[in-house]
Amino acid sequence: MHSCIYQGQVSHRRFHPVRHDFRYQLFMMYVDLAELDHLFDGYWFWSAHRPAPARFRRSDHCGDAAIPLERTIRDLVEAEAGFRPAGPIRLLTHFSYFGYNFNPMSAYYCFDQHGTLEAVVLEVSNMPWRQMHPYVLTGGRPIANNGIRFEFAKTFHVSPFMPLDMRYVCKLAPPGERLALALENWRDGARRFDAHLSFERQAISSASLARVLATDPFATLRVASLIHWQALKLWRKRAPVYDRPENRKAA
Repeated sequence: MHSCIYQGQVSHRRFHPVRHDFRYQLFMMYVDLAELDHLFDGYWFWSAHRPAPARFRRSDHCGDAAIPLERTIRDLVEAEAGFRPAGPIRLLTHFSYFGYNFNPMSAYYCFDQHGTLEAVVLEVSNMPWRQMHPYVLTGGRPIANNGIRFEFAKTFHVSPFMPLDMRYVCKLAPPGERLALALENWRDGARRFDAHLSFERQAISSASLARVLATDPFATLRVASLIHWQALKLWRKRAPVYDRPENRKAA
């Protein structure tokens, strides 16, 4: 089974025009979409099909909820990149916990039939507007530690404290015993912000699922609350506020 739990920390650093940083402990689910239908059979409190305290909901992700998510992502990559992923698609994401879900960013790792990572889809959501936008990343540059570096334009308004006219640099590697992902915001040749995920793999079992749910039962509500708390801190530091483009449509 390729699906698992990843647990570790997320850190944010803002360099300009005000300095601000924080880090928190976090867990996320890593789900092979081909395993999803039966992944939680026999596990109490977890489900992908019925109401449960911890639940994967198709409607929390991009595209038509009536279309299987795996097909949606394959179609999206084909439309944007000109090829259709032939291998497994594995999703790093938050589930819905006690009916609430918010994912600042989910990542779909798209592999070929030989197990080589050939595309990544970053599914980005904003707060408080609850819009969603996918970025399809292909053709990255190899970097150290089996990593890949992608650079692309920011086209979706995320934070009121960050302008739209920026470029992203994303650095990641195929997930294994560890998972690392970094996202940087660049403007005028300078790095203005970065965020890092640093996780370790935990196998899915009755014990591990019970532990993460017991220790962080309202994980996504905590994520949303911390976003608002950090926004208040930025406002108190007089960080500039940028309007959301009026013509932006929900994805």
